[in-house]
Amino acid sequence: MVQSVSEFIRDLRYEDIPDDVLAVMRRSLLDTIGVAAIGSTTRMCGIVREFARTHMPAGENGPAARLLFSGLTVSPMGAAMAGAFTVDSVDAHDGYSKVKGHAGSGVFPAVIAVIDDLRRQGKKVSGRNLLLALTIGYEVGYRSGLCLHGTVPDYHTSGAWTAVGAAAAAARLLGLDSGQIRHALGIAEYHGPRSQMMRCIDHPTMLRDGVGWGSPAGVSAAYMAQLGFTGAPAITTEGEEAESYWHDLGARWEVNNTHYKAYPVCRWAHPALDAVKDLMREHKLISSDIESARIKTFHYATRLAGHAPKNMEELTYALAYPFAIMAVHGEMGPRQLREGILEDAEVQRISHATELVDDEHYTRISIDKRWADVTLFLTDGREIQSAARTPRGDPDNPLSDQEISDKFHLLADDVIGTPRAKEIEQLVAQVDQDSFNLDTLLVLICSAV
Repeated sequence: MVQSVSEFIRDLRYEDIPDDVLAVMRRSLLDTIGVAAIGSTTRMCGIVREFARTHMPAGENGPAARLLFSGLTVSPMGAAMAGAFTVDSVDAHDGYSKVKGHAGSGVFPAVIAVIDDLRRQGKKVSGRNLLLALTIGYEVGYRSGLCLHGTVPDYHTSGAWTAVGAAAAAARLLGLDSGQIRHALGIAEYHGPRSQMMRCIDHPTMLRDGVGWGSPAGVSAAYMAQLGFTGAPAITTEGEEAESYWHDLGARWEVNNTHYKAYPVCRWAHPALDAVKDLMREHKLISSDIESARIKTFHYATRLAGHAPKNMEELTYALAYPFAIMAVHGEMGPRQLREGILEDAEVQRISHATELVDDEHYTRISIDKRWADVTLFLTDGREIQSAARTPRGDPDNPLSDQEISDKFHLLADDVIGTPRAKEIEQLVAQVDQDSFNLDTLLVLICSAV
């Protein structure tokens, strides 16, 4: 490696980041704030806020940070924990298919928590510092995750490697030296939750993607390293097995592989949702035209199943039911994330009439992308089939800037009001300009709704 990971984290300047990477970070910043806004309305968020308030309070005259869209002040670790669970409570945040997970849901709350603590201490932090920290957190998190997935046999959640990304971002914001950064990465990797992803797929609960503990593990690692706690090395950033994942750090950017979700459910379901949406429109169908359906897809997606989810957690990690919602309602968005949708008789009918086929070819090729095709069996005897599909929002089939904006307002406006949402969007667009006011953005995303 030209430089160590610790040196990259310590020395990277805003001016070193390519324009296309900065563009991704602005997108992710806006997108994640929108998800946090709607996430703040969930029961899951309410529980973790109360937990953070009672069990992770700010110490007297010690580090403190506000909870997203709450106004409550807790410790930075508490703010990172509650913020990560809040974003993860609605499965609409960004991700990277090859790393099998999501950076923003863990890195963004960590960065905001540390920045809010620094600003409360009167320390200067700019919008460029914010983008720089996010970039470091995403890049280090993604590469750590690729290394972890590539060198161990178990399928772990994003929390395992977002802990390392969050630690990297927090360490840079705190101004740690390269030795302290190295220990912060090691502490975060060791304490990050090596949780089992398929357990949460097979048995959906509020555990979600592990980022709720990955984010505070990263933040606490940076603060601990600052005090002299040791933990190096992080085996996903150092050593012979890790070298191939880091040798071009700073020359090539994994950040550019970030994708964005069009629907607030597991991305493994998205190609089938896109396919049925297009088939319904192209053939001018209504749901009563459908007798049954078949989804051919990769193995992990068939594990989503979910023909009859009992709650929002089960709906999030389902395939057949969101597919049926799209067929009946023509959309799968915030309006469908309500308990009443679970009792929709027509959605239930189509969900139960949908067969999931574990396709060996799709399983083999679903590494960088997620593949599926859909066949609808109609009441008039016709069969119509989609082409093989991958989800919209991938880097080679991106959501437009307007679609990202529309998604943000769809998620945020009904929660925080359109004027506040517009002000947030305008500030994010100006985040690296001299006129940007970071304190104003912090107030907008941390004050109660």
